[in-house]
Amino acid sequence: MTTQPCAPEWLAGCRLLPVMVIENLEQAIPMAEALLAGGLGVFEVTLRTPVALAAIEQIRRYLPEAVVGAGTVLDAGLYDAALASGAQFAVSPGSTTALLQHARIGAMPLLPGVATPSEVMQARELGYSLVKFFPAQALGGVTALKAMSAALPGVSFCPTGGITPENLGAYLTLPSVVAVGGSWMLPAEAIKNG
Repeated sequence: MTTQPCAPEWLAGCRLLPVMVIENLEQAIPMAEALLAGGLGVFEVTLRTPVALAAIEQIRRYLPEAVVGAGTVLDAGLYDAALASGAQFAVSPGSTTALLQHARIGAMPLLPGVATPSEVMQARELGYSLVKFFPAQALGGVTALKAMSAALPGVSFCPTGGITPENLGAYLTLPSVVAVGGSWMLPAEAIKNG
C-alpha cells in the first residue's frame, strides 16, 4: 500500500489555498509574508516559471511557519525536484498513472488533478481520497462538483480554476470541499507594484 497518498493533514484548517506564480525570485518572500499576514499559511508555488523551485527553497528557509507546496507538477521528475527544493506537498493539474504511482511511494503528499468521474475513480483506486477538481468553473462549477460528489462518496475535493470571491462561498458550502484554490488574492497589478 501507499506510504503517503495525499494526506489531508497538510491542508488542515486551511479553507483557501493561494496559488503563487513567482516571476522574480525577489517577489517570493514578500508575497509569502503578505499571505501569512493575511492568515493564509498554506500555499502553492506553481512550477511554471524558471525561479519556482528556488522560490520554494527560499520561502521554506526564511519562513518555516509556512506550509509550501509545488504546483503544476506534471511528472515524476518534477515531483522529485519539488521534494528536493523543500516542498511539503505537490499539486498536479491532471493525473497520470505514472505520477500517481510515483507519489504513492514518495515522501511528499500529492494532490492530483481530476476532471471526470473516471479520473476520480482511478485516483481512488490508487489510494487518493483528496483530489483537485480542475478547471472547476469550466467543468460546470458547483453544479458539476455536487453531482460528482454524490456519485463518489468518500472523496474530498479542492476545486481550482475560475474561482473568484463571488463564487467562492458556493464551493465552500459543499460538504465534499476541503479547500478552494486560486490566485485572486494575489492580483498581478499588486505584485507588479510590490
